[in-house]
Amino acid sequence: MMDKKKSLLLLTAVAAGATLYNILKPVKSNVEAMEGFELNRYLGDWYEIARLDFFWEKNLKNVMASYSMREDGLIRVDNQGYDMVKKKRKQSVGKANFVGSEDRGGLKVSFFGPFYSGYNVMMVDGDYESALVFGDNLDYMWILSREKTIRKEVKDKYLDFAQRSGYNIDKLVWTVQD
Repeated sequence: MMDKKKSLLLLTAVAAGATLYNILKPVKSNVEAMEGFELNRYLGDWYEIARLDFFWEKNLKNVMASYSMREDGLIRVDNQGYDMVKKKRKQSVGKANFVGSEDRGGLKVSFFGPFYSGYNVMMVDGDYESALVFGDNLDYMWILSREKTIRKEVKDKYLDFAQRSGYNIDKLVWTVQD
């Protein structure tokens, strides 16, 4: 009986925390995700070039994200990297689905039960060789590439767009890929 009470208390605390975060969360990004998004071209492996750091990715290098289709029609999200402090690999597997139309880059991603976060593909370059992704607020941003590096002109274009969209690009962490 005590384990059920502890589980219920923990679940209640998590739900309350999520609700409070949604009420008090940072300024939302008001930029719309890209139109003409093609999921099949986006699927596959991506190297993280840069990110706005947050707790899950602290101290990580060699960060990669892999996207594939699940049998239930959702998108499988597999994020992993190497924790330089703990000296071990770290992995988180979640799921994603579209918020609206499938030709718009607006998705929601969950790594923990019923709690979802925004994942908005803002721009892709070339033949889906690189991507700029914003979260649902100004605390989350990623630059991704199919290669361990990104061309300077693409990087500059993404940084300019992010800055004009309200993101503090001076806080970006440039991911070590070795």
